[in-house]
Amino acid sequence: MPGSTPADLVLVNGSVLTVDSRFTVASALAVTDGLVSAVGDRDEVMAHAGPATRVVDLGGGTLLPGINDSHLHGCALGLTMPPLSVDVSHPAVQSLADVAEAVRKAAATTPAGEWISGYGWDAGYLAECAADPSRLPGRHDLDAVSPDHPVLLYSTTGHATWVNSAALARAGVDRNTPVPPGGVIVTDAAGEPTGLLQEGAQDLVHRALPALSPEVRADAIRATLRTLARLGITSYTEPGLGPGGDALMRGAMAHSTLDVYRRLLADGELTARVGVLLLPTGMAGTAEEFVRTLAAMDEPPSTDPRRLAVLGVKLFADGIPVNKTAWMHEPYVGGGCGSLCVGGETDDERIAQITEMIRYTHAAGYQAGVHVTGDRAIDTVVDAFAAAAAAHPRADTRHYVIHGDFLTARSMRTLAQHGFGVNMNPTIKWTVADLEEEFVGPQRAAYEWPYRDAIDAGVTVTSGSDAPVTLPDWRQGVSTMMLRESRASGRVSGPGQRIRLAEALRTYTSDAAWQDFAEDWKGTLEVGKVADLCVLAGDLLTADPRDIPAMPVVFTAVGGDVVHDELTVRRPPTV
Repeated sequence: MPGSTPADLVLVNGSVLTVDSRFTVASALAVTDGLVSAVGDRDEVMAHAGPATRVVDLGGGTLLPGINDSHLHGCALGLTMPPLSVDVSHPAVQSLADVAEAVRKAAATTPAGEWISGYGWDAGYLAECAADPSRLPGRHDLDAVSPDHPVLLYSTTGHATWVNSAALARAGVDRNTPVPPGGVIVTDAAGEPTGLLQEGAQDLVHRALPALSPEVRADAIRATLRTLARLGITSYTEPGLGPGGDALMRGAMAHSTLDVYRRLLADGELTARVGVLLLPTGMAGTAEEFVRTLAAMDEPPSTDPRRLAVLGVKLFADGIPVNKTAWMHEPYVGGGCGSLCVGGETDDERIAQITEMIRYTHAAGYQAGVHVTGDRAIDTVVDAFAAAAAAHPRADTRHYVIHGDFLTARSMRTLAQHGFGVNMNPTIKWTVADLEEEFVGPQRAAYEWPYRDAIDAGVTVTSGSDAPVTLPDWRQGVSTMMLRESRASGRVSGPGQRIRLAEALRTYTSDAAWQDFAEDWKGTLEVGKVADLCVLAGDLLTADPRDIPAMPVVFTAVGGDVVHDELTVRRPPTV
């Protein structure tokens, strides 16, 4: 026997995609004490088996490294799932009338006066709004079905909130309410709030919601963990927990959620590896507030840093293109370039604020992950990364831009030169490709999320779902990276930015491990690395990219512990 200790688990008769530097393909793999102990053909690997070894017949399926969704709001995702939230996402609802009916049903079973919350609406998928882009969701759509319950419905992007009149009254929002910096209170012709709030203005109603209990947060995270296990996702980045998240998703992104993660870890319930970015301030935070808050966030060391670790700091630079709050070099369709400006600041003043936040984050020794979308804003952030590195030299910072959808060639060169990265969102590309053309035009929409150019420029590219903005389905992400087809029309958006299967898988495995400073112990199926495993039914190497989203995930393990199993597991009759 090659090793003195027999393997605990052996998987045979499939394609084992190691995703190592050569993208080696084997047919069997062994696991001992939670680590990969052998990779090769069936005979080589079966030599590691003993009488108690479990043998999994892959049946021609595909074994991958466990998937690492490198931008996923874990607690927030769980809160969007029934029974914790009303489902108002597409295709569960397809019109304003459908939303009203879902709220009516919730009101019938909710005690009078209690809040009803829902998640996932997208005006582009609501029939009335799609037919007339000037028709926006509003309070009057909800008032008749829920006069006695305040209703708050989160948009799928997280950048807009739709409420009824009772919620506006409970939050004290009326025509005289000052608009927070960086926020929008949509009003009607008479100047009255319509019930639609965007960006920083959402806090006005979010803060009126009752605080989530620790147990509700735990239940939400447990729901997410169950979902991820069924998808083969073994690691994720929770991108922002801290005081800046106190009012985001009912406080799902608050600092206290990190304490819930610690409790789940201590109780042995954390069935995925979680990296956390701290969130000192929200979308409109000043540099002074950011520095003061981050300086006070003294986090204790993790009891198991391979299972739960604070990796860096999240900050915001701009908004999103569909709200025209992303800062662009060229005008949007219909005018306007977005702005980094909040409140009474000039663009130059806001640039100085962001530059100082990044400088302090870097100097304090943290990795910086910056939410930034517009090309002009991206250039500003990447320049700030380089300036911080020059002013305070330190090795291997791995700062990265989050979303980075309109990444410029200039910024790509800087990112590659300094060893910085970009975290992209292929499932968002799939979802919004057609809609974005209305805001930025066909040429820029086709370029959006330039995977091919970024990889060719030498930038480390990772992929995340931004769940609950989209479902954390990496299979759809891989398909989209390979095809660049849109969800709504199936049209190809930017064929020149397509990448190959191996490259797409790296963004969810080996390169995602790099973002986590963990490529030496996870992200590939190599001897000595953790046995984080994902098995697909069928041969991924020969599958039509259009068929990948429907390929079932049939087995998932984290550190050799099986968390999802639809395969037959048996002991070998002989060794």
